Amino acid sequence: MTPSSSNNQIARAAGTVMVAIIFGQLVGLARGVLVARAFGAAPELDAFFYANRVSETIFLLVAGGALGSAFIPTFTGFLAKGDGASAWTLAASLARLVTLALSGLAILAAVFAPQIVRYALAPGFADQPELFALTVNLLRIQLISAVLFGLGGLIVGILNAHQTFLVPALTPAMYQLGIIFGVIFLAPTMGVYGLAWGVVIGAALYLLLQIPSLLKLLPTHYSLFTIHYSLDSNVRHVLLLMAPRLIGVAVVQVNFWVNAALASGMDSGSGTALYYGFSLMLMAQAAIAQSVAIAAMPTFSAQHALGQTDALRGSLAASLRGVIFLALPAALGLILLREPLVAALYQRGAFDSSDVSLVSWALLFYAAGLVGHSIMEILTRAFYAQHDTKTPVIIGTIAMLLNVVFSYGFSQWFARMGLLPLGGLALANSLATALEATALFIVMRQRLGGIEGGLILRGAGQSMFAALGMALALGLLNPLTGRLDRWLVALGGVFVGGVVYFGLAVVLKIPEVQGLIRFVKRSV
Repeated sequence: MTPSSSNNQIARAAGTVMVAIIFGQLVGLARGVLVARAFGAAPELDAFFYANRVSETIFLLVAGGALGSAFIPTFTGFLAKGDGASAWTLAASLARLVTLALSGLAILAAVFAPQIVRYALAPGFADQPELFALTVNLLRIQLISAVLFGLGGLIVGILNAHQTFLVPALTPAMYQLGIIFGVIFLAPTMGVYGLAWGVVIGAALYLLLQIPSLLKLLPTHYSLFTIHYSLDSNVRHVLLLMAPRLIGVAVVQVNFWVNAALASGMDSGSGTALYYGFSLMLMAQAAIAQSVAIAAMPTFSAQHALGQTDALRGSLAASLRGVIFLALPAALGLILLREPLVAALYQRGAFDSSDVSLVSWALLFYAAGLVGHSIMEILTRAFYAQHDTKTPVIIGTIAMLLNVVFSYGFSQWFARMGLLPLGGLALANSLATALEATALFIVMRQRLGGIEGGLILRGAGQSMFAALGMALALGLLNPLTGRLDRWLVALGGVFVGGVVYFGLAVVLKIPEVQGLIRFVKRSV
């Protein structure tokens, strides 16, 4: 496959994934609006988000980023070489291991839930017995979702390795629909417990949606349940690849737990504000970077397996240019439009103007890290495609340790300046991520003998110029919107900013916008 055809394949797949992810983000927005209206930034919602952190950590440690980073390159390598039998035996063996490991960890977490909450998750709740007990109970309920997500995550890897992207990209929307069901139908009688059971329902939908697509891919002469399970060298190879990534995921989760512990001692609603601010930044990052990364990783893996270094270099450079082109205006847009966006999305019911201020403050500093998060998403997939999980883990571990130091330092610094300290936690994340992305780029450039750095830098400069023009337009527009409805201000700002940015991109002849225009013309 030529570099041009590989890039076109990634672009087509990324377009499909992006549409599905945007749909999922819209469903997630609806979920957020409904939850905010029902609970605002109340302490019980803080308890829900803290409790959810445990099941999320277990999932990520065993079957999330750790397994995906090791499984997809190995599974794709077998498929690229025509060895389907080894590929499916590997998948079946890992399915059993994932189920056993996640079930065991979930049981342990349920038994020691009070200690987890008291000493690690939310020590600030220790002197609030009702809130403490609520967090423990919510934690135990949501642990069920970890097992379901684990199997679902493995199937996502299988489908992506077969260049099947639409259904896996739709699964997050199913998860959000489960929570929506919980808030609409369960929360009125069960309160925040309805949200917890909504998480479990959503995890089940996440898994079940993928089963029909998986069955279509299975060879006709057997099912996944009749494949021979084996702890052979291939399984051990995946487990060895997982080990460094497992450490990296653990370090990242430790950072989130530290932030949660610090936020539990801040003003009421700080934990919820951080969650909503980070979620809004992640929505943009998912639509921009995750869509490209998900589509690119099987191609990266196949290029590496076939020894096509030049093609890998070109595909990686094209992916980086694309995400920078989209992430720069998104970051500036979130920063400049943060208050009308948050107000338009969430300010209703129990979510009042003070909650808007809290979330907007967190979003300001999280949005500053959007470009770094997007670049890192692409680069880490390129390392994993080369069966290298050690390098990004070493760099990520150092970055996340810095993040912990920054979190303590910045939160205290903000407090001394009379600013809300939760902003320091968000800024720490953005700065550490930027440093991590920079280090990953330097190492990858040395490994591949360059990544078309001049073209990437030139494209980034053009994109920055266009983004500054967009920021100027929004700045001139802002004084004219004082009395307008918040929805009109938010949507109008997005429209004006988008028109100005893409208009300037066309004038500057940025290659990415030219490719986007050609893609749209072919699709019409």
